[in-house]
Amino acid sequence: MPASVENMVQVFGRPESLTDARFTYCPGCHHGIITRIIADTLDELGIAERTVGIAPVGCAVFAYLWYRSDALQVAHGRASAVATGVKRANPELIVFSYQGDGDFASIGTAESIHAANRGENITVIFVNNQVYGMTGGEMAPTTLVGQATTTTPAGRDPALVGYPIHFSEMIAQLDAPAYVTRQAVYDTRRIMDTEKAIKKAFANQVEGVGYSLVEILATCPTNWRMSPVQANRHVADVVTEVFPVGDLVDRS
Repeated sequence: MPASVENMVQVFGRPESLTDARFTYCPGCHHGIITRIIADTLDELGIAERTVGIAPVGCAVFAYLWYRSDALQVAHGRASAVATGVKRANPELIVFSYQGDGDFASIGTAESIHAANRGENITVIFVNNQVYGMTGGEMAPTTLVGQATTTTPAGRDPALVGYPIHFSEMIAQLDAPAYVTRQAVYDTRRIMDTEKAIKKAFANQVEGVGYSLVEILATCPTNWRMSPVQANRHVADVVTEVFPVGDLVDRS
């Protein structure tokens, strides 16, 4: 006999650190998974009340509506700089920036590199879906060779626009960062690995270890012109060949 409703036990629910606001992400996009993992982490570590999230210009521009924590929405590319200012003004706060590949690795290149080089005690979530998702699917610094975008309809030509930038590897060459990792969320195993990485990055900040960067390979089904299933497989089979997952630096 099936268990009665009264005897049922809820094993999965909405994280306390998420508001009731609906995400504005496209169907099949990985941003929703990543946003939820961050909320789960805030709950698990019990730090939501002293956390400040820095929302970017990009697909997560409304992140300040989704978390039950303080948040700022800042100019394009400046999230790491603003996170630095907030953390230095009040070191007791837990500060994280949530940035896409255009925000973090293009217009925000200087801010990103120098925050890492100073070893700022902040947590950076870097979502790499290889395009400018919000503005129409233009080529990003991480766009793969041969990948078609709205600004490279014939595919990215490295002779004309250069090669994809391995930004996490660049950050990993610096002396100061405590933790630099690249993860993905295309299947259950990778989601669990990403959860561990994000939790470690926040725990590092709580413990005063220093700068932590978690890059996450993500889909953009809308701009890739793929179904969610096709996009997931593309990350697993193609994107990870160019951007291998795993820890790059762990000094914590």
